[in-house]
Parts: sequence; structure tokens; C-alpha cells
Amino acid sequence: MIWFDPEMSWDAAPTGRRGRQQTYSDAAIQTCLSMKVLFGMALRQTTGFVESLLRLVGLDWSVPDFSTLSRRQKTLVVNIPYRGSKGPLHLLIDSTGIKVEGEGEWHARKHGGPKRRVWRKIHLGIDEETLEVRTVEITGNHIGEEPVLPDLLNQIPAYVQISSVTADGAYDTRKCHDPIADRGAHAVIPPRKNAKPWKTVTAGAVARNEALRASKYLGRALWRRWSGYHRRSRVETKPLGIMLRITLPVSGCIA
Repeated sequence: MIWFDPEMSWDAAPTGRRGRQQTYSDAAIQTCLSMKVLFGMALRQTTGFVESLLRLVGLDWSVPDFSTLSRRQKTLVVNIPYRGSKGPLHLLIDSTGIKVEGEGEWHARKHGGPKRRVWRKIHLGIDEETLEVRTVEITGNHIGEEPVLPDLLNQIPAYVQISSVTADGAYDTRKCHDPIADRGAHAVIPPRKNAKPWKTVTAGAVARNEALRASKYLGRALWRRWSGYHRRSRVETKPLGIMLRITLPVSGCIA
């Protein structure tokens, strides 16, 4: 079901600058490109498809041609809506690897011989309450977890309060604990088995040493239940397929 709102800004607003003005708003371009990706169409097909939808719903808007879509998609800033938590954000962090099939895979299937596998790593941060993806980074497989965590946190706007950040033991480093403490969040990260106390020169080190003492006093299994570390399993079950949702203001409807 696809919804269009006659009140949405389909035409671009005047910029007040000299030169030719844009004809279509970013929302119009994003709508067309979303249709293109969702139905696997070429740009020319997308133009005709969107035009047919607008005629069916009774809107006399003009549709961007394929060259306009091709040009604007290079600089389009896409706003992906999400359902925010009712309270502070509880962020669950994890990473996984994906295989990239290139010429080596195709050549091996056709002619035989060894396969050349290329891997990428996806670093995800999801909202525990809504299971919405809030942060994502894609790196090579040679990049570990700890250098990416500060970048993931920086994707969360400063005005969003982060209550806790839950991750596995690979994130038990100063480069992870310090950025979490700087955001005023509580780190739920199990200390490594051979962990030693750190010098308490930063707030992150203080919080980590407290977790280390609690883990040794309670035992690792009891500490995991007490700290709520089991919540991290929700990010591991998050599907890593292509998740595309078209969200438009509601008025006219095409089923």
C-alpha cells in the first residue's frame, strides 16, 4: 500500500540564490528513487511508474525525468524515519561479516578453480526498545570493533540521551569505554577473562573498573544477569537483509 499526501512539498521551495532553481523537492526525488529500489526498475521505468501512480490517485504533479533523477541521486540527503524510544536510548552494539561476490566468484563458477572471497564487516547499533537500526558502519574485514564504536556513537545526535551501551567483550578497551562515558552512558561490556584494573584517569576507566570488581565478586554468569547483558542477544537476531520502508504522509491511497 502506497500513500500520497496532496499537501506534501513535491515542488522545490525557492532558495533565494541566483541561477536556475530546482524543480523538484528532495522528498519527490527520494520517493521516486525509493520506488526504483523497491521494485528493481531502471530510471526510465521509474518515471513512468510514478506518473501512473499519481494519475491513479488523482494528482496532477509532474514527474522528474530520468536524467534529473540520475543527477539528483548523487547529492540527495536521505532522511530515514525511525520510531524513537519513549525514554533514554539503550543501544545494543554488534558486528557481523558479509561476503561480497565479485568477478572471482563468477569466474570460479564458470571455469572452475579457487574462489576469491571478499568480506566486509557491518557494525550495527540498534534501539533495544524498538529494534530500529540507529547507527551503522561498513568497513573492511581487517578493521576491528573498537575503532568503529566512537563513530557509531557520533551518529546519534547530541540531544538524544543514551542511557546504556551494551556490547561484547571485544569492546572492553579504553577507546570504547571513554566515548561511552563522555556521552553520559553506562557501559554494559563484560571484562575480558584476564582483565586487570586500569588507572582511573578517565570516567570510562572508573566505570570499567567497577564492572570488573562486580564481575569478580558476583561471578561472570551472575554479573551478566544482574547487568542485563543478555539484552545484547536482540541485536544478534536482527535480520541483515535489505530493509526498505517507504513512509509518506497519508492522504490518497493506492493499494
